Amino acid sequence: MGIATDIILLIVVSFGCGLLFQRLRQPVILGYIAAGIILGPHTGGFTVSNSQDIEKLAEIGVALLLFALGLEFSLKDLKPVKKIALIGTPIQLTLTIGLGFGIGYFTGWGWKDSLWLGACVSLSSTMVILKTLMNQGWLGTLSSKVMIGMLIIQDLAVVPLMIILPQLNNPSVGLPALGFAALKAAAFIAGMLLLGTKLLPRLMGHIAKLGSRELFLLSIAAIGLGIGYATHMLGLSFAFGAFIAGMVLNESDHGHQALSDIIPLRDLFGLLFFASVGMLFDPVFVVDHIVEVVVLVVAVSLGKGIIFSLLAKVFRYGNVIPLAVGLGMFQVGEFSFVLATVGLSTGSIGHALYSLILTTAILTMILTPLFSGRTAWLYALKKRWFRHEQLETLNIPTEGLNGHAVIIGYGRIGSQIALAFNRLNLPFILIENDHRRVDLAKAAGLPIVFGDATHEIVLKAAEVETARLVVITAPDVVTFQAVVKQARKFNAELSVVARTSDASFLATFKKLGVKSVVLPEFEAGLEMARKAMLHFPITTTEIQRQTEQLRQGFFEPFFDDGHGYKTLAQLRAAEQHFDLQWVRLLEGNPLVFQSIGEAKIRAKTGVSVVGIIRDEKLVTNPDAGFRFEAGDLVAIIGSDMARRSFCSISDQTTEKSSQPCDSESA
Repeated sequence: MGIATDIILLIVVSFGCGLLFQRLRQPVILGYIAAGIILGPHTGGFTVSNSQDIEKLAEIGVALLLFALGLEFSLKDLKPVKKIALIGTPIQLTLTIGLGFGIGYFTGWGWKDSLWLGACVSLSSTMVILKTLMNQGWLGTLSSKVMIGMLIIQDLAVVPLMIILPQLNNPSVGLPALGFAALKAAAFIAGMLLLGTKLLPRLMGHIAKLGSRELFLLSIAAIGLGIGYATHMLGLSFAFGAFIAGMVLNESDHGHQALSDIIPLRDLFGLLFFASVGMLFDPVFVVDHIVEVVVLVVAVSLGKGIIFSLLAKVFRYGNVIPLAVGLGMFQVGEFSFVLATVGLSTGSIGHALYSLILTTAILTMILTPLFSGRTAWLYALKKRWFRHEQLETLNIPTEGLNGHAVIIGYGRIGSQIALAFNRLNLPFILIENDHRRVDLAKAAGLPIVFGDATHEIVLKAAEVETARLVVITAPDVVTFQAVVKQARKFNAELSVVARTSDASFLATFKKLGVKSVVLPEFEAGLEMARKAMLHFPITTTEIQRQTEQLRQGFFEPFFDDGHGYKTLAQLRAAEQHFDLQWVRLLEGNPLVFQSIGEAKIRAKTGVSVVGIIRDEKLVTNPDAGFRFEAGDLVAIIGSDMARRSFCSISDQTTEKSSQPCDSESA
């Protein structure tokens, strides 16, 4: 069966290795690389019949990954990182080429070999970095945008490097070729931006109107790969063309649908890329040249990591960003394979240097997910060692905060929460580690702390010890656990409202004593069900009752441990029907053992008792003969003055709330 058999073997073995690495809590891409090593030509046993064919298919994986990235990455996203991308990346390339040249020169290689080594190790792996960011849930953060911006410029730099390096002995030929390549790249980008933004959206709109899902998917793949191939024919990077096509298509109305359709295809071909990387790995070469390999891997990893971190600092990126960029971009990239192949085919480098570059690239790719995954831990360690680091706090009231909410994250969700709190004049403070969002909050006059909420010093700056509530908008359960544990060191009674995208983490929330959990997809499903039922002859009360039962049935297995989840659900359902307040009658309350009629509540206060929860059972519209007992939750309706009167006759007024009396307490 030829290549079909090879692909089947790769998919099956990659599945097994990926599953094993997942169980070992390691990145799945390491499993794909391991599958390539197992099936590669250097390890014996089962081997693919033609690894070169797999490598060609892997190029499609790289192109699809960058095409999908372009669909997610708007031109607007480049604005915050344009300086480090356009200015910092050429500086990084120069410094890293110098690093590689120095390593080669001091180990006794000639100046040409040293220069080729420096050029090859100067490039980072777009494929590995993007897949690592996706797996770690960091795609979309400011640090990821810094990396992507620099990677785009690196990919563009491949073309001049491929032209210049083989022409080192004949610069009169190389310089015109370089200028011609620059003109072609500029013409292509201009053409895509001018024509593509008008033509592609119309084309996608026409195909979408046909109503064929298969044709829509085929058109997406044809656009991404076709434009990529066009750039290849122009002598530019295949993957770069696919990325530009994705960015242009992202501006259309069908960008999100295109992204969701292309993801499975992208992941399948991406598997082939990582497997093809593993096939290049030769264990015998590593054993025979162990000293050179170890020295080069360590020197390149440390040197590149330091260069990237320092550049992030120089361009004024703070907090975790320099560390994340250094630990994410230290590896040698896939375009180094292409560059090294050009060097070998033109006789510029020998087989020994070619194999050393490939081995270094593969090993640093393998190390990337492992080191990048330690970013948060190392940053926390740095924070403990350097507590003197200044925090930026903005718009915090001079009198301080008390009884406020700490909202963590000023993204799409956090900004809406802050807007609601601000309109109601409720006290709150934001915590955000993206400086662009901090600037937006600053411009809106909102109180905010610039920092990482998983660290004590940041929570202390937000005065969490006097807060009544923490709202965690990030769906990452690791961040959630760190925030809750740190915050409750300052305030053990702190209430928490959290968000998660995965119901499997509800047990973790329960373990930490957090019952206020929001699953956006689940809530969206309930809201869609509610809107759908409005088109049928069903009362709004019945619709509300049914949706609340669905919510209660979903959350109750996790949170109903005998401590009142069902009661809280009933409270929420009742409050959605009426503008009411719940008051708990404690031992010694004058109303205990009196009936509603005997207490003359309506005559004396003006409130109406519309419900009572006793022993987790809701009694609606109790009559005048109903007698109160200690522990009852009483639902009252009335004006603020009437509710204050009710609190005064029960002698339970509190000064801690802006309400007539505290909810669920009297």
